[in-house]
Parts: sequence; C-alpha cells; structure tokens
Amino acid sequence: MKSANGINLTMLCDFYELTMGNGYFESGMWDRITYFDVFYRDVPDGGGFAIAAGLEQIVDYIRNLHFDEEDIAYLRGRGMFSEEFLDYLRHFEFTGDVWAVPEGTPIFPREPVITVRAPAIQAQLLETYMLLEFNHQSLIATKANRVCRAADGRAVLEFGSRRAQGITGAVTGARAAFIGGCAGTACTVSDQIYGVPAAGTMAHSWVQMFDSEYDAFTAYCRIYPTNATLLVDTYNTLKSGIPNAIRAFNDVLKPLGITKCGIRLDSGDIAYLTRQARKMLDEAGWTECAITASNSLDERLITELLRQDAKINSFGVGERLITSKSDPVFGGVYKLCAVEEPDGTIVPKIKVSENVGKITNPGFKKLYRFYDRETGMAEADYICLRDEVVDDSQPLEICDPQARWKRKLIENFQAVELQVPVFLGGKQVYELPSLKEIKTNCAYQVSTLWPEVKRFDYPHQYYVDLSEKLMELKDHMLAEHGRKAD
Repeated sequence: MKSANGINLTMLCDFYELTMGNGYFESGMWDRITYFDVFYRDVPDGGGFAIAAGLEQIVDYIRNLHFDEEDIAYLRGRGMFSEEFLDYLRHFEFTGDVWAVPEGTPIFPREPVITVRAPAIQAQLLETYMLLEFNHQSLIATKANRVCRAADGRAVLEFGSRRAQGITGAVTGARAAFIGGCAGTACTVSDQIYGVPAAGTMAHSWVQMFDSEYDAFTAYCRIYPTNATLLVDTYNTLKSGIPNAIRAFNDVLKPLGITKCGIRLDSGDIAYLTRQARKMLDEAGWTECAITASNSLDERLITELLRQDAKINSFGVGERLITSKSDPVFGGVYKLCAVEEPDGTIVPKIKVSENVGKITNPGFKKLYRFYDRETGMAEADYICLRDEVVDDSQPLEICDPQARWKRKLIENFQAVELQVPVFLGGKQVYELPSLKEIKTNCAYQVSTLWPEVKRFDYPHQYYVDLSEKLMELKDHMLAEHGRKAD
C-alpha cells in the first residue's frame, strides 16, 4: 500500500515494532500467537459515546502489507537487524485473524473495538497504522456527530480542508465527518476517492474580482442558475450584500422561473444577521432562498445560535470539526490481552498500573450490546470471554465496573455481538459496506441511544459491564500481581 507521495505504508510504524519483531525472531517467538485489543479510554469533549471509524483503511492496509527491497536495504543500513529477520520481512504477509466493530457504531470506553489474533511479529507491526486510522477517523466522526446533532436536522457541510492536519487529515477527515452525519464536504478529492458529496460556490475573492458586488452576483447566477448561493458579507451584509443578492435573483433567476437559491453568511452577528436576512428575503418574495452560516462554528455555537432563533437552513463547519479543536486527541490504544500456547491454550495477559484507568481487561474477549425488545433501544454493553454465550431469554443483572454497587436488571432484551470477523487466516472475509451504508448505519445506531446518553454536558453513563467470569479472572490476576509485588 503506497501513500500519496509513494511511501510504502508498511514502514509507517513505530521503530520499536521492528526492534521487537527482530527480538521475537531471535528469541524463537516470532510465530507465537498473540491477541491484541484496540480500545479507547475517554470520550472526547466529555461526551457520552464515540463513533467507530477507519476500518476500511485498516483493511486496505492489512491487505497490502509488504516490505520492498528499498525498505530491506534501509533496515540493513541501521545495523540492528539480523539477515534472517530481514529475509523474513522480505516474504512478509499477514496470516492472522481480525474482528472489529463495524464503522459507524457507537462505542464506549474500554470496549474491545478491534481484536487481532496473529503471530507476534505480525500483530505487533499493525499497531501504529491501525491506531492512526482508528484514532483520527473515530475522533472526527464523533465530533461531526455532535455538530450534526446540534444542527437538529439542518444540513452540515464539512469545510475544513485548509485547516486540517495534513493531506490525510483533510481527505479521510471528510470521510469520517460524512460517517458522523455531515451532508457533504468542500474537499473535492474526498468526493473523487470516497464519494463524499463535494459542494461549494464562491469565496470573497469572487466578489472582489468584479467592479461591483451586483456584477459578481449576476455573473454567478447566469453561470450557475440552479446552484446560486451568494456570499453576502464581503462589504456590508444588510446595506449591500442582501439587497444586491435579491436584485440579482430578480434580474437573472426570476425570468428563468427559478425560485430556489441561497445566501451564505461568514462573519458578523450570525443570529441577528440571519433573522434580518430572512425578513428581507421573504418580503422580496424569495421565501425559498436558503441561508447558510459558516465562520468557526461547532456544536456549542450552533446550539446557541438556534437558541437565539437564528434563521439558518444549513451550516458550513470547518476548523473546529476537522481538527476536533476542543478535544483533538482520541486516546485509542493497542494492548496485548492474551498469548496462545502451542497446544491451543489461551493464556490471558493483563497490564497493571497505579493509574486505575490504564489497567487492561485480560483474555480473548467478545462484546455484546443489549437491545430492549419492545423499544429497540440500547440498554447496556457486555464484555465477556470469547467462550461465553449470553442467554438473552433470561433476565441478567449487570453493574457499572467503575462503581459495582450500581446495578441494573436487564429483561426482555436481545443480545447482539458487535464485533464481526474481518480477516480469518489472513484472508478478508468481511465485505466492506459503502460509505452511504456506513452513514445510514451510524444514524440508526445513534438513534437507539437514549437522549440522556446523547447530552453534550454531563451525559448519563451508559452501562458497560464485564461478565462475572471475566471480572473474576481480572480480580485474580490483579491479586496475583499484588502478591508478586509484595
């Protein structure tokens, strides 16, 4: 798999993945089967949930894992790797298994979103790129979902390419924003590659290029009569921008029988200006003229604008979405949870820390979501060991792992496994859905969450419980480590 500038993305890995790989090889552990979980610890912006994204790019990466001769030459030049290990890399291919939660699914802290079962070197090599895609796209999809929910049914366009963190930040960021709910993007190449609808009309420079604002507007209406959205704040929104837009609509669009058009506001007191603009447009007979607002918006500003009765039909949201400016790091991690003995016995592993939030859940696991059979709403998630089966014909008492005295009885529920097999024996077995299907799934899955979980401030903590068997295993392993420490 090559990047836009021709780099083999297999080499987009932390150097320690290669030093450990060589170490595993020299220690005779290169083919030891290992299990790793991808999960995250905290929801960005203090929200109630995040949105899983990035799986399609991870699948493409795994399918194309290989080392070119120039990569081998570079590694040889470091003088740290054995020739036997370099020859192993020369014939490298992924032969392991991957399970993952589908893109667009709401996910919660410490849940195994992706699980990898593979020989040690292979599993270790996936860490950097897998986290890069998962962390970035899940971050932007989560932020976009917050913004779109704040817009309350109004269309949101992602306008952030010029402020994104590099090329992929713009391109896959637009993809993730679409998953989260955005209607489209200003990023043309994201439309070309992924089918994210690209849209846009004019910048202030278009208006400035003409002798007058009216000339700029009439020229645009003549060239794009069915897509005439005019930027009205280059000079003076109320005194010239909107009057000139109305005049251009009257002179060019009305004779053509076109009644649909739009204006965009990118500065000033958006709430006040849009109320005045709506009044002026309606009085002039342009009741179908849509108003778009942009200018450093996010979910909180959008919420406040609508609270102030701003007359806005759609939003263009840029830097605060594409960079998730308010909380720009998605803390996904990749942790070893088990190893497999030659006889097939799975030996759980745990990471222990004085920071309780960094203690991992051991073992080869799976993840359930419990849906109420009557309402269809998600009631809780349940992490258990892979050999456990939930009997959803019987009531089940669950508790909050962070406060186990908080208990909840789940009745009349359907237990659905969230992870699906993606690779088995190195072969892709999961048919990737289209981007529109992912977006539709995201909207549906978010709709199954109770409003209290979707609050921006102090959301209700959704229950994510560990099975009794998994909790006993974790407690036992922590006690064993405690005795060793003594």
